[in-house]
Amino acid sequence: MKKLVLSVAVLLGSLSTFASNTIAPTVVSVNEIVMQDEYTEIGVDALPAAVKASIESAMPGAVVEKAYINEKKEYKLEVKVADQSTTIFTDANGAIVKK
Repeated sequence: MKKLVLSVAVLLGSLSTFASNTIAPTVVSVNEIVMQDEYTEIGVDALPAAVKASIESAMPGAVVEKAYINEKKEYKLEVKVADQSTTIFTDANGAIVKK
């Protein structure tokens, strides 16, 4: 009887090794859709005074080379300071927006 119980225990023990949880590698693909706002080029002289003042206070000596506006009245400004160019986004009140 001992042999029968021992052999059943060994048999069940060996079956449990095949039933172990194996984690299959999963491939996660991240599809990111970036919505780009459509900006329309405007003249630098068409910028609101608040936007001009904001740029002047944030970056003294900066020259706005190109200006763009979107439907939300947000401005995209290509600014040059000394010999470096950068792009800055602001709202209609002159607050700088991070994008």
